[in-house]
Amino acid sequence: MIPSFAHGISDAQEPVYLPRPDYDPVCLDPSFASCLLAHGDVECLARGTEWGEGPVWFGDGRYLLWSDIPNDRILRWSEETRRTSLFRAPSRHANGNTRDRAGRLITCEHESRQVTRTEYDGTITVLASRFDGKRLNSPNDVVVAPDGAIWFTDPDYGLLSAYEGGGDGPQELPTALYRLEADGRLQQVSTEFINPNGLCFSPAGDILYVIDSGSMPNAIWACKLDAGRTRLASRHLLIEPAPNARADGLRCDTDGNLWCGWGGAPDLNGVMVFGPSGRARAHIPLPERCANLCFGGRRRNRLFMAASHGLYALYVGIRGHL
Repeated sequence: MIPSFAHGISDAQEPVYLPRPDYDPVCLDPSFASCLLAHGDVECLARGTEWGEGPVWFGDGRYLLWSDIPNDRILRWSEETRRTSLFRAPSRHANGNTRDRAGRLITCEHESRQVTRTEYDGTITVLASRFDGKRLNSPNDVVVAPDGAIWFTDPDYGLLSAYEGGGDGPQELPTALYRLEADGRLQQVSTEFINPNGLCFSPAGDILYVIDSGSMPNAIWACKLDAGRTRLASRHLLIEPAPNARADGLRCDTDGNLWCGWGGAPDLNGVMVFGPSGRARAHIPLPERCANLCFGGRRRNRLFMAASHGLYALYVGIRGHL
């Protein structure tokens, strides 16, 4: 049976694997078969979130952080103890998380409408809250470029209801993609996306993938960066999911494949994997919609999936790109 979920967080001290064959990874491209381990099973690590998001791996501490947006908290799962604990509450309805080049936590906050950095001593520094004198909407997802610049999306989702921390004032800016330089200068890169959501860089760092979850159907764009890698030189529609499919967050592996949080219907829930050309390569089913994901573990070959009410993991035959 599928693990039941409660409002409180519970852990699996012993491995809790989803029943086979319903949740076996499905290979859609024979050339990708080696990336899906024959003995790899999807494991439920924790359960009890209301809407899990923004997983980020801390290899130096062997733990994962992820957000539970409606419950206004960031949770911590330890690989060593297999226990889940509270990292921060309130979190100002944190959503996306990543690490900067110095290993510090970068977080998108819906309630405060800002992007923050957690310093080594635990204090919080506000990195971005306004553009052109106006408040951001609800920073959603965030990545750090090889040059240290922080890129983040700013849709309107967090403004729509108190469920995600919204309701604090009107929308002042168009939905947009932003780039924050190390010196604090904030650049509005693009307002062409309806509601930009998940984003990640290609292994070479020359392409930025952006999910527009405001378009119907959703769209995954491949955006070529200019020579200075500060602007979008061009973009093209890479993947247009079926009308009932919902894409959210995504990450690249070292071969440039895109691993995308997926949902919209029971037979779609989980993770979809696409090649750099947009060809579907695999589906990892889950019992609920997957919002976002990341690679972690000692060899970066463990896929962590933050879904609606649970945190899942799967060992794969390829490494995630940092």
